[in-house]
Amino acid sequence: MNKYFLYIRKSTDEDDRQVLSLDAQETELRELAAKEKITIVDTFRESQTAKEPGRPIFNNMLDRIEKGEADGILAWHPDRLARNSVDGGKIIFLIDSEKIKFLKFPTFWFEATPQGKFMLNIAFGQSKYFVDNLSENTKRGLRQKLRRGEMPGYAPLGYLNDLKNHTIIKDPERFRLVRKIFELYSSGDYSLKDLRDKIFDIGLLTRNEKMLSVSMVQSILKNPFYYGMFRYNGELWQGKHEPMITKKLFEKCQKVLSDRSRPQKRKIKEFAFRGLLFCGECGCVITSETQKGHNYYRCTKKRGKCSQGYIREEVLAEQINKQIQKVSLPPSWADNMITELNKDKEQETKDGAVFAQNLKSQIKELENKLDTLLDTHLDGTITKDEYTAKKQKILNQKIEISEKLKDFEQNGNHWLEPAKKFILDSKQAEIIALQENLFDKKDFLKKIGSNRILLERELFFEPLGAWQILSKSDLSARRARAEALCAEATNAEHTIWLLG
Repeated sequence: MNKYFLYIRKSTDEDDRQVLSLDAQETELRELAAKEKITIVDTFRESQTAKEPGRPIFNNMLDRIEKGEADGILAWHPDRLARNSVDGGKIIFLIDSEKIKFLKFPTFWFEATPQGKFMLNIAFGQSKYFVDNLSENTKRGLRQKLRRGEMPGYAPLGYLNDLKNHTIIKDPERFRLVRKIFELYSSGDYSLKDLRDKIFDIGLLTRNEKMLSVSMVQSILKNPFYYGMFRYNGELWQGKHEPMITKKLFEKCQKVLSDRSRPQKRKIKEFAFRGLLFCGECGCVITSETQKGHNYYRCTKKRGKCSQGYIREEVLAEQINKQIQKVSLPPSWADNMITELNKDKEQETKDGAVFAQNLKSQIKELENKLDTLLDTHLDGTITKDEYTAKKQKILNQKIEISEKLKDFEQNGNHWLEPAKKFILDSKQAEIIALQENLFDKKDFLKKIGSNRILLERELFFEPLGAWQILSKSDLSARRARAEALCAEATNAEHTIWLLG
């Protein structure tokens, strides 16, 4: 009697889902073997796709056929044997060389005749065509999904896959907590391990209710998905999901990550006014040192002989206080000026609408450029590398303009806001002068003046812009000046002049 090998195969591919299970195939084929009195000498079960050559069990079966252990193969369908040209060609060759004399299928007829081999070739070709066509359709669908801004795969922590609508939505339990990772890390006060422990304390766990690992925290911080983009096959795409953070916050976290990856410098004592002043005699920077429990500031004298001496930190701080107080405005004056400035807000809102529309037009133009760039790439005019580089550049521009538009719509972007800030800073000056925080005094002095020098233990500097007006006025003159500014605050040109 003719001897057969029984071969059954099933993979987990999309196109294999309708095929009978391995047990079902074996049951059906053994019934066929019993009906047709076929002798099965061995059974080969394989759970692997046949799209590519290299199936170990299949190759072992063909090796044993070449050794003469069997005359034929019993399988459910030709596509169980081969779905690629290499395996299909090998079977045809073994039939031509009479190593394989019989092929039996429940739903496909075959005889080792020219017509039979021709039909088998067609069956193998159809199987390969189905695989190729399915692959192309899948790729085309995937490209369309990417264009729509839908990221394939599992949603990152903080988001969930909406299986019904095939979208990615916020995770109501974790969205806020994951955002806290970026907010905390951007401060620069946490290492990755400290951050992991901190977010564990506030209740953030994985979907498996486990503590996040340090590498998972780092992966979250580096994932552009959280500011509205996502990577797929090395390419950056804009997502339609709701961003968790701004691009600015994401980039701030990247800087902290980059800085922390460098070797840590030895901590040195911080002096509030170090690097703030220059020597009025030789131009060298004013440095600092501690002697007998007191901080002193002096010229570094790196350019040679200099006669300037030391000044104690307390004395220097008092001089800075006096300069800050010169540019301060009483709270009542500042409040009146703010009230007058607010009256112009309605007109500024109208003007701002034009500016916002211009930003929207720029975004639309960039979107058109992306469509044109994609068409150029699909036409083969530019290479994939050129397409990816140009697309990256356009996407970055679009994100920056979109965030600028969002920021403008929330806060406005006109002279009114700087004017208010100037008045509020003047109101805050008195508070800063009276408090003990030396670093705040340093920052405020840098804000209001340049060319800051120390000469004969005296502080000198050049006030900037509108600060010059306040610093050169005495109290009564400043009162008159403030009243005049309040009366004329509705004049836009005057307010711009106020800002210098």
